[in-house]
Amino acid sequence: MKLAVLSRSPKSYSTRRLKAAAMERGHEVRVLNTLRFAIDLSANVPDLQYRGKKLSHYDAILPRIGASITFFGMAVVRQFEQMDVYTPTTSAGIASSRDKLRSIQILSRHGINIPGTMFVRDRADVIPAVREVGGAPVVIKLLEGTQGIGVILAPDTKVAEAVIETLQSTRQNVLIQRFISESKGKDIRAFVIGDRVVAAMRRSAVGDEFRSNVHRGGTTEVVELDPEYERIAVRAAQIMGLRVAGVDLLEGKDGPLVMEVNSSPGLEGIEGATGLDVAGAIIDFVASQVDFPELDIRQRLTVSTGYGVAELLIRESADILGKSIEASGLRERDIAVLTLTKGTTIIPNPKPSRVLEVGDRLLCFGKLEAMRSLVPERGRRRARPEVHQLPDDPMAGADS
Repeated sequence: MKLAVLSRSPKSYSTRRLKAAAMERGHEVRVLNTLRFAIDLSANVPDLQYRGKKLSHYDAILPRIGASITFFGMAVVRQFEQMDVYTPTTSAGIASSRDKLRSIQILSRHGINIPGTMFVRDRADVIPAVREVGGAPVVIKLLEGTQGIGVILAPDTKVAEAVIETLQSTRQNVLIQRFISESKGKDIRAFVIGDRVVAAMRRSAVGDEFRSNVHRGGTTEVVELDPEYERIAVRAAQIMGLRVAGVDLLEGKDGPLVMEVNSSPGLEGIEGATGLDVAGAIIDFVASQVDFPELDIRQRLTVSTGYGVAELLIRESADILGKSIEASGLRERDIAVLTLTKGTTIIPNPKPSRVLEVGDRLLCFGKLEAMRSLVPERGRRRARPEVHQLPDDPMAGADS
């Protein structure tokens, strides 16, 4: 495997470990400065230049995109995706995870428990928002920030109002989030690779500091995760489109709460705390997945006018309730079931024998007109299905 690590810091611990782990396994690896790429948009085929020369072929990349170059870094990763080069860290995953508001919107949509959060703009809405998340103390977060920067604990409503007003006056957007007091300055970093947590550590704040980040002096200790914590961590990473991620969890009284999903998690803290070869696990995973680059379904599906993707909710009145997928007649109506969601469990490519129950959600591709009768009435806001009209232009690569 020929691998490129995209990093501006070749001497950083994480970059050095990834390079060493790849070399130990016999792979060809180079560290490429993300900012030295030029995205070539002049040809009919997507391409990249590096340091002014045409980029040679790579089988996979490992992006280590710092927050300060998120926009350009995402563009470079996106170009690699267009070139069918495998990456466990997708451009969409980087975009979603770097924007705290966007990431919370995505996670909450999929039933991932998060601390109560509000996003407001008008000063008059601040106090109601503080009340909505449970009252002071509250945590105030800048939408873009790393390593605990831009995270403030407001002890009372007046302080919260003053802090938010000050930040907004400098054109900063902020979130108001419930303070999980039972967590007591501690959180768990679960390191997810693929569909499992390969390492986990508990981080604890020092002294009066409530932020547990290692960069802020927090201490670490190895922790064995409860299966529910592991399940939530893996699901959060996958929902964000990340196959390598650091998922930060709070230990709430009712179970795990996802605080953040990090698309470029550091290796020094987790390897130091656990003694595990996390870098090696990343390289092994990439090598096993290199033949399956990220595909943009909307670009690859061969479609014509009238076809699209829809999420259908099975209600008590549905005529296919209690029937198997095979007996439902969906295929005869030119509707293919891509995934079946039962509660929080997502079943890809479900078997035709699967029986449909109330509350099941089917992600389908097919004729929109044929799916119209299965779309529930728009009565309840949260029950509305997502129907996505695909572009009319024919595109190559669909599996019909």
